[in-house]
Amino acid sequence: MSVYAVTNPATGEQVKTFPTITDEELDSAIGLAYETYQNWLRSSSIEDRAKLVRRVGELHTERREQLAEITTREMGKPLEQALGEIDFCVDIYSFYADNGPDLMKDEPIELLAGQGSAIIRRSPYGVILGIMPWNFPTYQVARFAGPNLVIGNAVLLKHAPQCPETAAALQQIYLDAGFPEGAYVNIYATNDQIANVIADPRVQGVSVTGSERAGAAVAEIAGRNLKKVVLELGGSDPFILLSTDDMDKTVDAAVAARLDNAGQSCNAAKRFVVIDELYQPFLEKFTAAMTAQKTGDPTSDDAEIGPLSSSTASDRLQDQLDRAIKGGAKVVAGGEREGNYFSPMVLTDVTPDNDAYREELFGPVAVVYRVGSEEEAVKLANDTPFGLGSYLFTTDPEQAERVANQIEAGMVYVNIVAADGAELPFGGVKRSGWGRELGKYGMDEFVNKKLIRVG
Repeated sequence: MSVYAVTNPATGEQVKTFPTITDEELDSAIGLAYETYQNWLRSSSIEDRAKLVRRVGELHTERREQLAEITTREMGKPLEQALGEIDFCVDIYSFYADNGPDLMKDEPIELLAGQGSAIIRRSPYGVILGIMPWNFPTYQVARFAGPNLVIGNAVLLKHAPQCPETAAALQQIYLDAGFPEGAYVNIYATNDQIANVIADPRVQGVSVTGSERAGAAVAEIAGRNLKKVVLELGGSDPFILLSTDDMDKTVDAAVAARLDNAGQSCNAAKRFVVIDELYQPFLEKFTAAMTAQKTGDPTSDDAEIGPLSSSTASDRLQDQLDRAIKGGAKVVAGGEREGNYFSPMVLTDVTPDNDAYREELFGPVAVVYRVGSEEEAVKLANDTPFGLGSYLFTTDPEQAERVANQIEAGMVYVNIVAADGAELPFGGVKRSGWGRELGKYGMDEFVNKKLIRVG
């Protein structure tokens, strides 16, 4: 029985299954990627590869509705949000098509002594493996495959088992854009097979976006085989409110930061850390705004919150909420469940001895904390195993810079949310992983920075 299946989370209906790749087919897929890297990718120009990546983006635009409908069917994202995800993919492919050749140019080094010259020449790594999640099934692929194909790496792509239709559609787009077979290869592989892919000497690196557990397992295998690895894992991002001159606008930003994609985003705001004098008005307005957001059919044009992505995800969140409440958390409002739908929920009184204090709640659940000072806010924000993103709201520019410098995270957004961009690096620290994607740093992971010193 294949682990790759489309099961509509809104209805529970299994729509279609896809066959798992055999060991022989997988070996052939790796071989094809390796041969394509050795022959076509190494001989083609970066300008030609950038043109093909641009065409990949154009095909996303041409097939925008089809791709969005697949996403909604596979993981329940409201259609309007799914369309927005496709548009972001186009931005990413365009960014690397426009900027990739310049980002790969030789970098001269000024010599401190001696005659001659020295440069850093960036060249491709080889065949690399991408392990992608279900929550942003097209965007995650774009930010991994786009830059690496411009670089000249061959891509093996293992998608989430619940997104096989997206995986097939993206494979077709790369072929239709003009990439030869083997430049981008979709593989419906099991976890055991993936361990063998990472160990294969023809594969030079691996990037995974997913859970802590998945990242730790991949990193262990990669380390044992001395393979480069990039990890983008979970997050429990703080939203710190120290001052505001417009509480309604701040609350709107807080709700948007929490509820995008039904709260199933690694860099969503999940912990709301509020200074004492603003705590009560924020909590009242925030709770009202959260509970005003309604769940609904994700295929409808006005859907605000769709279902969670699967029954497994729903049961996991339910278990976390049950333990949080048993541990003393107070339910301010929300949290009703119907199938895979959860109404937005606000919790308070989550103490350090509660499991929810250190876990990532992957769903429409917000935990609100009261703090008495800037120092206490920073301490609480950093008191987490994660370090992906963070949000800071204050009317004091000096405070903004001071606090941003102290936050232990890969990203800090000040007085703004939903501000990701193709040109902005994405990644974290601590148990949120290491490495960066997007922007110029997305072109700097799977490259050989070769020193050429001429006397």
